Amino acid sequence: MSDFVSDFWGIWITAIVVAGFVGLSLLLFTQSKTTVNKGEQVKTMGHVWDGDLEEYNHPLPRWWMLMFYITLIFGACYLVLYPGLGKWQGIRGWTSVGQYKEERAQAEAKYQPLYDNYLKQDLKVVAADPKAQEMGKRLFQTYCVQCHGSDARGAKGFPNLVNHDWLYGGDPKTIETTIQGGRHGQMPAWGSVLGEEKVKDVANYVLSLSVQKKKFDAERAARGKETFATICAACHGPEGKGNQQLGAPNLTHPSGSWLYGGTEKTIIETITNGRNNQMPAWKDFLGDAKVHLLAAYVWGLSNNAKAQ
Repeated sequence: MSDFVSDFWGIWITAIVVAGFVGLSLLLFTQSKTTVNKGEQVKTMGHVWDGDLEEYNHPLPRWWMLMFYITLIFGACYLVLYPGLGKWQGIRGWTSVGQYKEERAQAEAKYQPLYDNYLKQDLKVVAADPKAQEMGKRLFQTYCVQCHGSDARGAKGFPNLVNHDWLYGGDPKTIETTIQGGRHGQMPAWGSVLGEEKVKDVANYVLSLSVQKKKFDAERAARGKETFATICAACHGPEGKGNQQLGAPNLTHPSGSWLYGGTEKTIIETITNGRNNQMPAWKDFLGDAKVHLLAAYVWGLSNNAKAQ
């Protein structure tokens, strides 16, 4: 597939490359005709510096011209074999994607038996294997740190994988399912339904639920409790302890559930605008064996002291 959205750009690049190639060839050819006979006085270019320093019109050195000819021949061969002329892929049909797939296939053939061996083992057994943990760590550092951080403690909008507070559950099977199929967490926006004042009331009630004993307005919290029971309890539960089946956060937890921050301002923003976050599915890209190793490593982060 071409990277160009229009055939014009492929033609344009081809024209520039060919014109440059032909121009350099003509320049080299014309300069190779310049010679100086034995005993002949070389003319100057008429440029004089400091009174007696002149620029002579000597022919180009033959060894230098030979190197230039070799470079042009190499360039022509390269353009025939590999991409370089717009949409032309070269007679070898090489692409960076093709090379990546080839190298990946070679690596899979070499390491897949090892992955498959761990796939046959219980995930907790894999999590206790130092060699397997090291392999899982490398997978995590390659594919997961961009969102969850190098220490797996997450960031704004991305869960902390080290503590014991899990949106969808932290047992081995659930973690593996999460990595395989991904997750799509959504919370609807309630700002237009509740209005600014009721949103503040609910936010203060949510603050009152936290075991961290966050500061809150008691009067607003009392009003927000009824609204919470009517609207929010359906997902977060009557006590605000969440629902792992729905991925609804535990609002009483001291840290893990506050994906976007636990201040009054942030909670008001969350209730008003809602949240929409997605974790991609890795099953097709990584395969079952690598997902199994990765899940074992993630489970070990909060359950295996040696892995922390």
